[in-house]
Amino acid sequence: MPRPPALAAEEKTRIVLSILAGETTVAEAARRVKVSEQSIGTWKRQFLEAGRAGLASGKNGPSTREAQLEAEVADLTTALGEAAVELRVWKKSAEGRLGPSKTSR
Repeated sequence: MPRPPALAAEEKTRIVLSILAGETTVAEAARRVKVSEQSIGTWKRQFLEAGRAGLASGKNGPSTREAQLEAEVADLTTALGEAAVELRVWKKSAEGRLGPSKTSR
């Protein structure tokens, strides 16, 4: 039996909201749109975790943009740590040549 065509995010959202509102059951919704109850459960979980955008992406993990931002945060955190170490080295070097600074304790 061929797989039914993918439903639009709007339709998935409507189905999930009707289940959450108690208007229909997971089993009834699954029969009506000809998908498994597990698929409906996945849509519900995605919706609860990420709202409508979670259903639009259809992915269980973070979006590509979210993954990009997390990688960028990690890179920037590393760069900030390296800059802080470099700044300490420069300050120590300057203290040795110029004497203690008036702001150092």
